[in-house]
Amino acid sequence: MAIGLDVTKPPEPETPEEYDYETCPFYGELPVRGQVRTVVVEREYEVKVPKYDRYMKRRSKIPAHVPGVLEPLSVGDDVKIAETRPLSKTKSHVVVEVTGGEE
Repeated sequence: MAIGLDVTKPPEPETPEEYDYETCPFYGELPVRGQVRTVVVEREYEVKVPKYDRYMKRRSKIPAHVPGVLEPLSVGDDVKIAETRPLSKTKSHVVVEVTGGEE
């Protein structure tokens, strides 16, 4: 396994000739490094603004690549992502495990 984390390996891709091995940390050669985060990809929280004595909403987002063997993911799923080499202009993380979902 190309990653050095304590995660279970997903099943092999069903169509290996069409699978994108270049961006897969499980069956390809994509190394992961640095921090490992367990996140919901978008988080909304409130911050108090002392000047107006009110709260305002803020969001934080981390774009992450989802390998084909972890599909399908749905809105509200909790995932574990790991830092990797830049995959595009904004993506430097890859999903390595689905930890739960919306109940």
